[in-house]
Amino acid sequence: MLVETLMTRYLRQQNRDYLTFNEIAFREMPRGISGREYLLYVHIPFCEELCPYCSFNRYRFQKSRAIPYFKALKEEIRLYGQRNFKCTGVYIGGGTPTVMPEALVEVIDLIRDTFPVREVSVETNPNHLTDAIVGKLVKAGVNRLSVGVQSFDDLLLKAMERYHKYGSGAEIEASLKRYTGEFDTLNVDMIFNFPLQTMDSLRRDLEIIKRIPADQVTFYPLMVSTATEKVIKNTLGKVDYQQEKLYYQEIFRQLRDDYRPGSAWCFSRQDAMIDEYIVDYDEYLGVGSGSFSYLNGNITANTFAVEEYCARLGEGRSAIAFSKNFSMLERMRYDFMIKLFGTSLDLSVIRRRYGQLFTEALWKELLLFKALGALKEEGNRLVLTEKGHHYWVIMMREFFIGVNNFRDICRARVKAEAGGE
Repeated sequence: MLVETLMTRYLRQQNRDYLTFNEIAFREMPRGISGREYLLYVHIPFCEELCPYCSFNRYRFQKSRAIPYFKALKEEIRLYGQRNFKCTGVYIGGGTPTVMPEALVEVIDLIRDTFPVREVSVETNPNHLTDAIVGKLVKAGVNRLSVGVQSFDDLLLKAMERYHKYGSGAEIEASLKRYTGEFDTLNVDMIFNFPLQTMDSLRRDLEIIKRIPADQVTFYPLMVSTATEKVIKNTLGKVDYQQEKLYYQEIFRQLRDDYRPGSAWCFSRQDAMIDEYIVDYDEYLGVGSGSFSYLNGNITANTFAVEEYCARLGEGRSAIAFSKNFSMLERMRYDFMIKLFGTSLDLSVIRRRYGQLFTEALWKELLLFKALGALKEEGNRLVLTEKGHHYWVIMMREFFIGVNNFRDICRARVKAEAGGE
């Protein structure tokens, strides 16, 4: 456990520097590079109710606020459609993207008219698994639906304030079974390592996953940002990272026979798009309030304020408000972390991109993880071992906590400027 503890401390310190963005008054919208394929990430920030542990950019749903937002979102998509981007994959997240299904379908239709799209993934919540909403998504050509379940344990659902919103674990299971087969992939989105969770509770969740049977399941570790730490401690208890390791080992053991890891925490019965699109796409373009883009070594984020976002797009201006330019070393570390999160790294691709600089700059990381038994070489690839899967869960957990801390700062500022809204 000492290795995991030291990794967590080191990564938290590193991420404070790694994910420090510069606020910018104006940034021209970027252009795509001819011949390069991109993932388009679309952010819908509205939820009917707000979960206390969530750090994503989200607002309580108000139709009067959402209508102009969808209008601005479509304008941003049109503007990027004129800037040479070839977006072949689409991931629509939130918030709850299906909060206004008709408006969402209009966005998907526009995207298909604008880009050569091959695959579309949409997030939703269990209460939106209805014939009306599912029918609209199927007709719009959605390939993958990811349903935020978190747990089937009623005690946990009540503690998370989800039971009254989305129903009991048994009701959610029945809905998932009903709509399995409607999409190429129906993903069940779970969280593990809640303070109130027990090993028996986790095993029941795993039994239900296999009983459905789910096409794909993502088991995220609970990610506690600085802003949500107190809320989680007061409502659920203190997070135990020793327990996280034991739970992950159980998840991996139970799923490895029937599911293939598409990432360190996403398991699929067959090849499919995953939640972590950053694994499959080297670069991605974000649209919507609070969305991120990673293009040519530069990470940018759109304004987190919905009204400002709508105003900027209403004037035909860029919504980009924050920027971070990675150094060459940071780019290599990012590729090392992200590609191995997808369970393997193609060394021939890395050599074409960086030459010998990659192994010369990252020799300590490569030596350390090989010595720890986390990595092995198979032909021209670096591959995660079972132990390595857990180390990469830690790395990505800390990376996303760093991102969430940045989101929390931006959201707090928006709230303060709006007079405590």
